[in-house]
Amino acid sequence: MKNIFELIGNFVTKIFDFFYPPFGKYLHMNIRLYRYAMSGSLNVVFGWVLYFFIYNILLKHNNLNLGIITLSSHIGTLAITSPITLLTGFLLQKYVTFTASELRGRVQLMRYLLVFVLNSLINITGLKILVDYYEFYPTPSQMVMTIVCIIISYISQHFFTFKTNGMNENQL
Repeated sequence: MKNIFELIGNFVTKIFDFFYPPFGKYLHMNIRLYRYAMSGSLNVVFGWVLYFFIYNILLKHNNLNLGIITLSSHIGTLAITSPITLLTGFLLQKYVTFTASELRGRVQLMRYLLVFVLNSLINITGLKILVDYYEFYPTPSQMVMTIVCIIISYISQHFFTFKTNGMNENQL
């Protein structure tokens, strides 16, 4: 019996693939890259909406006091949204984009977590620079850093996290 994530992954894949023909034809985009872009875009937009909601509604631009440390509102928001988007991103990539990987799920998850930590460090550093040093608005700064992390993430996910035995590499 398929688990719930496989069922949802298959459903999402069918929806994405329904819209694939115009992208594949006009952008010369293969199916894996298309699914990565769609999964990533869905997760990014979800993350942006979540970031906006938490920053503006939940934290109301206030710092996040954790008792032993106080995080600025934009970094506190990132700390709240990151675990959520980590999980949704992993599930989308595992069950929609990189389904050919034969690595065990826990290996994939650990590798995904490593890439996530690298991207988080890049994201935090970029946010600190853009918001605190250059005084840009937090939400657009987060969007800029997301684009940087997308590029790093695709390369890492394809060649490290969801690595295949080479037989499916022609889909890149």
